[in-house]
Amino acid sequence: MTNQERLAALRAAAQEERDPTCSDDVLVVLMQEAARVGAKHILEIGTGRGLTSIALLLATDARITTIEREPTRIAAARGNFALFGVSDRVTLLEGDAADILPCLKDAYDLIFLDAAKVQYRRFLPDCKRLLRAGGVLCADDVLLFSSGVPKKRKMLAQHIEEFLQDLQADGDFVATVLPVGKGLAVARKERAS
Repeated sequence: MTNQERLAALRAAAQEERDPTCSDDVLVVLMQEAARVGAKHILEIGTGRGLTSIALLLATDARITTIEREPTRIAAARGNFALFGVSDRVTLLEGDAADILPCLKDAYDLIFLDAAKVQYRRFLPDCKRLLRAGGVLCADDVLLFSSGVPKKRKMLAQHIEEFLQDLQADGDFVATVLPVGKGLAVARKERAS
C-alpha cells in the first residue's frame, strides 16, 4: 500500500467516525494554495489525527507547526506522523491555541484554521500577525449553517458570521469564501501589518 493509499484510508475512517479532518475538496484547495504561495512554513490550528498535515507534508517540502489540545488526538497524530515518516518536519504544540498563538513568533506562508469555530474571531489577530505578506489564511467550516441554524447553534453561527465580517472588512486581506466542504474562507494577506 502506498502512502497516498494509506492516507486516503485513514482520512475515510476519520470522516466516517466524524473525527475532525477536512473534506477532500477542502484538502485540494489547501494543496493548491500551498503550491501557489510556495509554502515552506505552515501553521495548522487544530491537528486532529494529523491527517491534513501529513497530506501537506507529502505534497510539499514544507515544515508544519500544528496545535492540538485533545490528548487522544495528540497521541493519534504523533503515531500517524511516525507512521508516514514525517515527524522530523512537524512541531506538534500541545495545549489550547488561545494560549499558544500569542507566544508564536515565526512567519508562516499558509495558516489552516480548523479548530473550535467559536474561537475563530479570537484567533484572527494572531493569525494575521503570524502570516507573512503574500501568505494565505484558510478557515474551514465557515458555511456550517448555510442551510439554516438550529436553535442550539445560534450563538456559534453568530461567532462564525462575526469572524467572516472581520476578515472581509480587514483591508490587509483579500478574502473569498469557497463552496467546498462546509465552506472554506481563503484570505490572502496583501501587505505586512
